[in-house]
Amino acid sequence: MSTERQHVVHVRGARRAQLTPAPGTTGEPVAADEASDDDGPGPNDERMRREKPPHY
Repeated sequence: MSTERQHVVHVRGARRAQLTPAPGTTGEPVAADEASDDDGPGPNDERMRREKPPHY
């Protein structure tokens, strides 16, 4: 069992506490996590743009 864990950090003046980064991770985004716009429109995109939500 690993003893490395995230810890709760109380920030003075903040409404919520923060967690330390998980072991083996970084705060930098990974290229695979970023959305790419080169996929093009999907098969249902046009229909979804035409429809109105039921509360309108």
